[in-house]
Amino acid sequence: MKIAKILFTTLAMVLVASVAFASEAGGDVMSAKAYATALGMGIAAGLCGIGQGMGVKGAAEGIARNPEAGGQISTTLILGLAFIESLAIYALVVNLILLFVM
Repeated sequence: MKIAKILFTTLAMVLVASVAFASEAGGDVMSAKAYATALGMGIAAGLCGIGQGMGVKGAAEGIARNPEAGGQISTTLILGLAFIESLAIYALVVNLILLFVM
């Protein structure tokens, strides 16, 4: 697992480095920013999706084991999903700030 993580990180740096070094003095920095923000938002959305899936899985298992607590579990699930989704929205705001302001 650790070797795969190192290889993936190295591959990502090699692929992004060509874009960074291809620009001339004051050249196409916007393209590198676009790639970076797209990658950042993709990672954030993917991880938020995994978190939401795990939350729904847990709620479904909880309701299956104890149907009488279904209402309370559903309420907690909706609240948790809203918090997870807010993380994706925060990531979007940060990525848009990085793309257009910096």
